[in-house]
Amino acid sequence: MSEFFSIIWSILVEAGPWLLGGFFIAGLLKEFIPQEKVFKHLGQDNFGSVLKASIVGAPLPLCSCSVIPTAASLKQAGASRGATTAFLIATPETGVDSVGITYALMDPIMTILRPIAAVITAVVSGCLVNNLNLPPKEKAEDVKSGCAATNAAAKPSLLAAVKFGYGKLMADLAPWFVLGFILSAFITLLVPDDFFGDVIPGGWLSLIAMLLMSLPMYICATASTPIAVALIAKGLDPGAALVLLLAGPATNITTILVIKQMIGGAALRVYLISLAGVSLLIGYLVNMLYSTLDYDLAEVVVVGTHEHVDVFSEIAGFVLGIMLTWHFVGRFYKKT
Repeated sequence: MSEFFSIIWSILVEAGPWLLGGFFIAGLLKEFIPQEKVFKHLGQDNFGSVLKASIVGAPLPLCSCSVIPTAASLKQAGASRGATTAFLIATPETGVDSVGITYALMDPIMTILRPIAAVITAVVSGCLVNNLNLPPKEKAEDVKSGCAATNAAAKPSLLAAVKFGYGKLMADLAPWFVLGFILSAFITLLVPDDFFGDVIPGGWLSLIAMLLMSLPMYICATASTPIAVALIAKGLDPGAALVLLLAGPATNITTILVIKQMIGGAALRVYLISLAGVSLLIGYLVNMLYSTLDYDLAEVVVVGTHEHVDVFSEIAGFVLGIMLTWHFVGRFYKKT
């Protein structure tokens, strides 16, 4: 048990400064980006609207649950199917908070590749959906999901940004952070070293295995990072880990059913096929990149050690742990 909690503490210490900063930036984005201007530029069935939706969605602090009401609002405001699809993929796959924790627990290469891969998968999928030439569809209904939509009617303020980042957003994500940290610790403790080299061979087999595992799974982009890190430490290819980080947040059983109602069955099939295909291709290219650089990501990922950290990181890790625990317990008591 002491080793188990030591691993969780090491993740908190390494991720604490970046996650606390990420939640603050997420709050600023939520408060100060005018939503009506976002809706205005996404209505055309062209490459420009898809690219804009991907770039706008990438930094936003929304998981695959809370992105649904926002995407429904986009659709109601006149966004094309392709732009809506791109937003639905890019937004949960990455964000300012997930980029921060990727840098803290992995390396600069994966930190850069992750948001780029998210935008690429979103653009390709959105363009393919636009090229279906589907008949116009009625405005999206008021889609309900596990997370409620938020309507920003009040004047933006720094205090409101802080309340959203460290309040509602962290409360929505707290259960998945707790799950991610626990799974990461168990993987580190129980899975044999080089498991993915000895039991599951690398290359395409590991890429496909991660894709099949991640498609039905509900986990947000940030909370999936420590899980991916623990798997890398056990021998998983970097490209297969990226497939998990892309496909996991963008798909799960619940959102697939809701997305079908929003953009239609044909568009949903393109959504899933293109997401899977592009994720596998990017994963393969990432493996080639790390192999060409002769760089072993497993040697630099942070799992189970918090040596050479400063006092600020330990304070940030402690604060993050207290806040996540507070929100997690608060959500539990709300349900009971």
